[in-house]
Amino acid sequence: MNKFKFKKGDLVKIVAGKHKGTEGPIISVLHKKSRVIIEGITNVKHVKPSQNNTEGGIRQVPASVHISNVALIDPKNKKEITKISYQIADNGKKNRIARKSKAHLS
Repeated sequence: MNKFKFKKGDLVKIVAGKHKGTEGPIISVLHKKSRVIIEGITNVKHVKPSQNNTEGGIRQVPASVHISNVALIDPKNKKEITKISYQIADNGKKNRIARKSKAHLS
């Protein structure tokens, strides 16, 4: 299983791909596929009618974005993107920190 620095609820910006420039919070992280699902990013999916689901048609489905195409938005100055680093506190707890502004992340 891959480990990522991004977590559910982080505010991110898409830096490459079809949805470049879009911002939103992370809904979920798909560790096995190295992807994240971001609020507001959807794909159109064509669904055929079946015996269980009688209605077919076009549906909006949440789309996933590869983790390499996503950057964290700095919590202090909302316009810049930043990287994530870690700092160990006095009590031995590991905290996530934004590198540019040194702000603590949840």
